Amino acid sequence: MFPLARSALAVSARSLQRTITRSSHHQAEPNFHDKYGNLVLASGAVFCVSIWSYVITSTGICWNLSPVGKVTPKEWNNK
Repeated sequence: MFPLARSALAVSARSLQRTITRSSHHQAEPNFHDKYGNLVLASGAVFCVSIWSYVITSTGICWNLSPVGKVTPKEWNNK
């Protein structure tokens, strides 16, 4: 093997060993997402559903879901 390739392999092996050592000494404490992830997701869903329920029922918006019978053609002006 070439000396440069051998040193590159040694460096990558050393960095891999450091990464494994760091992860094995890491304490298994829950982070924010482990603690509150489902709670934040559920509260966001409840908030979204409640706001849209209010908008759909209480604001008086005429949604016009189907244009059938509501659109009338205009007469052409033949001058």
